[in-house]
Amino acid sequence: MPGTITALEIQKRNQERVNVYLDGAYSFSLSLIEAARLHRGQVLSDGDIAALQAQDAVEKAVDRAVRFLSYRPRSVSEIRRNLSQKGVDEPAVEAALARLEKLGYVDDEAFARFWVSNRDDFNPKGPRALRQELRQKGISNTIIDQALATVDFTDAATRAVQQRAKRWQHLERPAFQQKVYQFLARRGFLGETIQDVTAQMVEALAIPDIDEFDYD
Repeated sequence: MPGTITALEIQKRNQERVNVYLDGAYSFSLSLIEAARLHRGQVLSDGDIAALQAQDAVEKAVDRAVRFLSYRPRSVSEIRRNLSQKGVDEPAVEAALARLEKLGYVDDEAFARFWVSNRDDFNPKGPRALRQELRQKGISNTIIDQALATVDFTDAATRAVQQRAKRWQHLERPAFQQKVYQFLARRGFLGETIQDVTAQMVEALAIPDIDEFDYD
């Protein structure tokens, strides 16, 4: 309903929001920044009110997204899904994402690099596992390929299995090789990399030279 602004009151529980009263009755609330543009005696049409509420929905969506991003970087898809689950309507979600991208808060290429680098530093995984994780985050294959190209997967596999391999060095070579192979395969490394790293571990730990494990 259109009306004349008769009061603008800062909320007691949230001083970043303002209650707007039209013709003496509460009508809606806005962020402090948006409400600063209003004044008592101003007449608002239905269109004005709809525009203010739509803008407020975007502001709320941006705030929610920023809180969601405070824990770690997120992909566009993760933020879209989170806001949708919070009940934010699609136009507000897309407007919020556009603003976040413009501000540099959201960037799928940067996110993919972060994800791959973080995994490489703290929990090395192979390209198969990383590709699956990034796809689940909504990252495109092109961006995934670019991010994976920065990783030395032989080095990553070596670091991933090193401590386990030391625990297995008492085993005969076939059993040792099988353990290493299965461990690295579960972590998403590819066959050629696994074979190279297994051979390196056999040599580095001087595993007894008996029949080779059959990778086929």
